[in-house]
Amino acid sequence: MHFTIITPSLNYGGFLGDCLESVAAQTGVDLEHLVMDGGSTDGSAELVAEYPQAMWHQEPDTGMSQAINRGFERAKGDWVMWLNADDRLKPGVLEEMLRTLAACDEDVVYGDFDFVKRDGSLIRTVRLPRWSPFVHVHHHCYIGSTAAFYRRKSVIDGGFRLREDFRYVMDGEFYIRLHEAGLKFRHVRGALAEFRLHEGNASMRHLGRSKEMDEVLEAERQHVESRAIRRVYGVTLFDDPYLNGLFDGVLWVVARLWKGVLKVTSEQ
Repeated sequence: MHFTIITPSLNYGGFLGDCLESVAAQTGVDLEHLVMDGGSTDGSAELVAEYPQAMWHQEPDTGMSQAINRGFERAKGDWVMWLNADDRLKPGVLEEMLRTLAACDEDVVYGDFDFVKRDGSLIRTVRLPRWSPFVHVHHHCYIGSTAAFYRRKSVIDGGFRLREDFRYVMDGEFYIRLHEAGLKFRHVRGALAEFRLHEGNASMRHLGRSKEMDEVLEAERQHVESRAIRRVYGVTLFDDPYLNGLFDGVLWVVARLWKGVLKVTSEQ
């Protein structure tokens, strides 16, 4: 089997139909679409039943990371990806990517993606540079998980899984851990998928200057996960966390500039 698509979902029936349709419309490849549901009560099960290629698996989970890991365990495809329930694949992208993947020896292959609005209309296309662990750790996780493919034999069968105690930057920690283990990354040009921006996104949910303690604590957790990645995999010079925070700001600027250089050279 060529591809396994894993979609974690919980009461995302309002978007799930678009996701399912974008996978069902792919041609020229063998695929399985695993919908890993954490207990939806919004009619998602009935919606999935309308798509023969989609397989519904429902059981309580501790969050998206555990749902995706359970999908990894079931995956039979040579290449595996996760596609969020509110995202969409571009038409014909799997057949196009199959030719690229068949000729490469990398373990993680990722492409560009589009940001779209809630209604699916285009916001902008995000053009990415080639892989840089420095930029990834010290600027931000720039690989769109919805537009990335993992070789099953080396990544999934190699025992790599998302950390289930990460709720926001699980992909960022996953990618740098793969890099540290010696796995190879490759960027391909062209938008492969659509990433929908709306108020329900985990990464968008806590933006702003709330004075509500619960909201601030949850927002800080997202920053703590990114900071933990920098401390383990990045440059840390001081014992004092505040001095390291200041130095993080300097490294963020340097990494952002280097990302710009990489984008220019990647497009040449």
